[in-house]
Amino acid sequence: MLGRRLLLHRLPRSRQISVSCRHAQERLLYNPESIERDADEVDVCIVGAGPAGLSAAIRLKQLEKEKGKEIRVVVLEKGPEVGSHILSGAVIEPRALDELLPNWPSSASHPLVQPATRSSMRFLTRNMSFPMPHPPQMSNKGNYIVSLSRFASWLSSIAEEEGVEIYPGFAGASLIWSPDGTGVQGVTTNDVGIDKEGRLKESFEAGMQFRAKVTLLAEGAHGSLTKTAVKKFGLRDGRDPQTYGIGLKEVWRVDPGRHRPGEVVHTMGYPLDWKTYGGGWVYHMADGLVSLGLVIGLDYANPYLSPYGEFQKMKLHPHISSLLEGGSDWPGFVNVPKIKGTHNAMKSGMLAAEAAYDAIHSEGTPATGLDMSKYEDEMKKSWVWRELHEVRNIRPSFSSPLGFWGGVAYSGVDSLLLKGRTPWTLRIRTRDSSHTERASEFDPISYPPPQPPLTTDILTSVSLTSTNHAENQPVHLRLPPGREARKNHIQTNVGEYAGLLGRACPAAVYEYVDAGSDGGESGTPEDVAADGVKLVINSQNCIHCKLCDIKVPTQDITWTVPEGSGGPKYSTPLSPFQMHNDLMPLRRR
Repeated sequence: MLGRRLLLHRLPRSRQISVSCRHAQERLLYNPESIERDADEVDVCIVGAGPAGLSAAIRLKQLEKEKGKEIRVVVLEKGPEVGSHILSGAVIEPRALDELLPNWPSSASHPLVQPATRSSMRFLTRNMSFPMPHPPQMSNKGNYIVSLSRFASWLSSIAEEEGVEIYPGFAGASLIWSPDGTGVQGVTTNDVGIDKEGRLKESFEAGMQFRAKVTLLAEGAHGSLTKTAVKKFGLRDGRDPQTYGIGLKEVWRVDPGRHRPGEVVHTMGYPLDWKTYGGGWVYHMADGLVSLGLVIGLDYANPYLSPYGEFQKMKLHPHISSLLEGGSDWPGFVNVPKIKGTHNAMKSGMLAAEAAYDAIHSEGTPATGLDMSKYEDEMKKSWVWRELHEVRNIRPSFSSPLGFWGGVAYSGVDSLLLKGRTPWTLRIRTRDSSHTERASEFDPISYPPPQPPLTTDILTSVSLTSTNHAENQPVHLRLPPGREARKNHIQTNVGEYAGLLGRACPAAVYEYVDAGSDGGESGTPEDVAADGVKLVINSQNCIHCKLCDIKVPTQDITWTVPEGSGGPKYSTPLSPFQMHNDLMPLRRR
């Protein structure tokens, strides 16, 4: 809670309500509408301290120096420190960084210390590995392999030097709407100190309002505030549905004799079947570390599939296990063929900053509404738009009637020969959850038992992410209120989809158990069962991947920010092993 304490030193004290009652039943019921909140006026409020949000913040302060007009910039970050919710051995193309910080190579603290030296692509069968043609978009000449957590932390230090106010541990809980409901006027941070029954604890502290002339949402894939704004303003009306992939990632320290600094390997095929979109990677980072991961498109059909189980199978493949033997496990916009999108995220943040600065210092006023249309105009003129347009058909080709092998063939022709210059655009018509088929169409998948130290059980992996949420707080994974809604969820998801979330969730948050079982968190004051089954939500395990919100066939789970700075802590070296499960948008129109 360091970030919260620092903020309260700078700003008027947040209002606290005395709730020192002896019995929980006597405590006040939480009613957000009745709470008085302190407010702070800022020019730009940015939600999310990832590469996009931090690039926007830095660019705003650069414009302040260039044009001589002050601008107050605040960044809210739900993690306890910048980078704590990001673990990724990433390949970064420095194009946007070169534009934002041309002198970055002279910085003694920058984390881009491992250039990519060699790239290859391989197709895996159950026991074999074969080389594949390497698409030109996946060339990594001039790129760097880096910890994205360290990269975000480094950007935050630069932003603070420029005068940006960054507040870790403050999650953006809700948007502040204009009186007529046609615009956004800022963000309210989350309230803390509420128990599971929805009553105020003695530690209750109201969230603050950051009233801003411009609010930039940089929450990453499927952000909760972004989801609200998209629905409110119909931002995806007439657009193809967003499709996502879940990425399961680990960082290993390998035997020095097997470490090849700078090598980048991408894989297709095993462990996924030919109907499931996805692929893996092996990035040889600096300091003897290797980033290992698997991405699975969330439009997969088989409800028996476990992303976590598929990743464990991948590590048992001879091509992967031979690398890991003798080692130890150790602590927006995405271009699908490149398997990298940090540079696009950064550039989008920079363009948003330029549009925001011009809008704030134009003749318009907040009362009449600021014109941010420059952002879309400049985005369409940028290299981000040209790059993504070139690869627009790659991901949809795998979801078309062509199937997996047809997608491979089409992608090869499109990327190698045509370079996206086709007069057509393939479409994705349905969202990921709609692709899930009935369990009756499939046989259950049997996954091998854990084989430590190479593979581990799911709860061991979760414990090693240092995930933690304050006890006795409302469950942040919300079902619609009422017993009937909960019964309908159980009946459909168990009866038709064999309890999909029990396998799809990579952190064992969801369990469909016998109605007589104990344990877990019901999510509502009443214990609801249907057909002898009840849903247990172990929200303490949640690693903030948001898969449930996207993949559940009934589309009735809403991921909201938990209290305080709860969640994983990837940037804190508390254990020798860290694992990360994250969502990434695989295609955006």
